[in-house]
Amino acid sequence: MPLTDKTLTCRDCGQQFTFTVGEQEFYASRGLTNEPSRCPECRSARRGDRGGSGGGAPRPRREMYPAVCAQCGKETQVPFLPSGEKPVYCSDCFSARRSSADDSRGSRGGGGRRW
Repeated sequence: MPLTDKTLTCRDCGQQFTFTVGEQEFYASRGLTNEPSRCPECRSARRGDRGGSGGGAPRPRREMYPAVCAQCGKETQVPFLPSGEKPVYCSDCFSARRSSADDSRGSRGGGGRRW
């Protein structure tokens, strides 16, 4: 059965909007089975209210802790409470260490972390 454009009514503003064939195909390709219940303007406004992430409530601000970089001695902030058992690096030194570690491992076809 071929798809056709559908006229739907927005549950927020009550205005009618078109659910196009292209949008229906996009929804189907993502495995989405429900039709949209809001018009594009209300969906956009709703996303803006949530901080634009589209993932629900915004995240709380991450607590940062003071630390001194074990490599360069620069004062920095880290998102965990340093225990003193392991070295802590500023973002520049951490990035440099990560890239040199990745280079020494060579190309494994995909890179990234191994769990």
